[in-house]
Amino acid sequence: MTIDLVLGLGNPGVEYRGTRHNAGFRVVEEVARRHGVMDWAERRSCDLAVISVGRLVLLSRPLTFMNRSGEAALWLFGEFGLAPESMLVIVDDVDLPLGNLRLRRSGGPGTHNGLRDLCGEVGTDFPRLRIGVRGEDMVGDLADYVLSSFTDLEAEAAETAVERAADAVEAVLRDNFDVAMNTFNRPPTVDKF
Repeated sequence: MTIDLVLGLGNPGVEYRGTRHNAGFRVVEEVARRHGVMDWAERRSCDLAVISVGRLVLLSRPLTFMNRSGEAALWLFGEFGLAPESMLVIVDDVDLPLGNLRLRRSGGPGTHNGLRDLCGEVGTDFPRLRIGVRGEDMVGDLADYVLSSFTDLEAEAAETAVERAADAVEAVLRDNFDVAMNTFNRPPTVDKF
């Protein structure tokens, strides 16, 4: 499986930058940073960056807002001649504990509206990396919760999750997909004092 596009889901705008729902954006930004990319090119429905991992790989952040992520994917497929199976989607997951990762070859949208729109537009046969964003004190409306920022106590675990997820993306791009799944589909190790 060759990945030509890494699509990080999130919402554009500074008001959403630090929210749980923008974990996908943060991961593709971290991957871009690691490859020395600082500038993103704004296109019709998304921002784009290109990295080299022995071949060129597109990184993208949709500008269509989370619930219309499929629109950006369709534009990317048409513009660059890509197929869904060549796209790795990075997405937050409120059903996973904070910091846990789940890398899968395909699957349904679960409770995620961005994935639901994406699956409705392009099907379910694309790999995805889910990043757990559920803290211990999840309360209130689910939509409000995912649009909230991480608490001060969660901030370090959230940053570590972004770094681990970027490591997982790098492993998918350079190694065997199964090796990446076996490495990253386990709970993060936590230092006990």
